[in-house]
Amino acid sequence: MANKFCCKSFKRQVTNKHMERRDKPEWQQELAQERIEILFREALAAAKSGRLDRANRYVYLARRLAMKFNLRFEREQRRKFCHNCYHYLLPGKNVRVRINPKTKAVEMTCLDCKHVNRYPYFKEKSKIRL
Repeated sequence: MANKFCCKSFKRQVTNKHMERRDKPEWQQELAQERIEILFREALAAAKSGRLDRANRYVYLARRLAMKFNLRFEREQRRKFCHNCYHYLLPGKNVRVRINPKTKAVEMTCLDCKHVNRYPYFKEKSKIRL
């Protein structure tokens, strides 16, 4: 009599069917989001006091939390670290901020790795009154 499973891959698919990915509970995601906000606050305080190594560690921990709980950073949080070396960016200390009118973008150059992070901006349209 022939084997019920003709190949190993089919057997593997059947056994892995019950092992689906689940989202973390809502209360754990909210707690992780609060911790991420606290870590960014502490990173700002550490960077202002000259402890950039500690600020970089806080960004690392916040990224790990976000990845573990599948959370997205808010816009302000995303713009506070370099997307190449993941160092905390503090204008005047380790980042140069320029406005490029040609590309209509704010260019933040990380002075640690020389990577240029570009964030587009749009002019607000003034309302015309009749």
